Amino acid sequence: MTHRDLARLENVSLKVGNKQILSSISLPLHDDCITTLIGPNGAGKSTLVKILLGLVKPTSGTIWREPGLRIGYMPQKIQIDRTLPLNVKHFLQTPHGYPLHEIEAALKDVGASHLLNYSIHDLSGGEMQRALLARALLRQPDLLVLDEPVQGVDVNGQTELYRLITEIRKRRRCGVLMISHDLHLVMASTDHVICLNTHVCCSGHPEAVSADPAYIELFGASHAATLALYNHHHNHSHNLHGDVVAGECCDGDHHHG
Repeated sequence: MTHRDLARLENVSLKVGNKQILSSISLPLHDDCITTLIGPNGAGKSTLVKILLGLVKPTSGTIWREPGLRIGYMPQKIQIDRTLPLNVKHFLQTPHGYPLHEIEAALKDVGASHLLNYSIHDLSGGEMQRALLARALLRQPDLLVLDEPVQGVDVNGQTELYRLITEIRKRRRCGVLMISHDLHLVMASTDHVICLNTHVCCSGHPEAVSADPAYIELFGASHAATLALYNHHHNHSHNLHGDVVAGECCDGDHHHG
């Protein structure tokens, strides 16, 4: 199956003062593929996403985006003044004034139709993440960029959100770039992993990355062993209804090293 290139970063580096934030990062993004950036705090994951979004200018390297590319961005968290009376409908309408039927469709897509008239301040962690995901989907994106999409959500809720993201990607055939700090949780819900620590340590299938010496050095052998055990029992994924679906790969030429 041929895949459409959505965006590419080539040899992107960023230096601020004497500090090297990112070094020679190359990153291809395709439609119908979930790419996950993992790495420790301070690895440069969020900065790399800001470069892709055009919010930060790299010191060197090139960024190519498909002409007319629509990106739906879900930030790691959002600060809303608690004194501001704001329900989910108005939150999703701001600032673009989307019509009600589009807002209802986006909430339905993320399994949160019932939240339409809830106060944004009363949402649980998982409900807030679904509202933020609905907001990103309102752009009808070719590429969804999700910065720690399960932030502030309990483990069961995290698994559900990752399943939901996988389901949305299949339904909409969009590309997904996701930041995560934990590979074993995202393992069943990603096609391609890039392990970042200011530079690309390793990349490829989740299974290949979890066994890569560079990954083990970064995260520790015990974490890698846990991951191998987890993957042995979870070498498939589920849809929203809990049915087992076979894993799919976005690209035949993944590499690591």
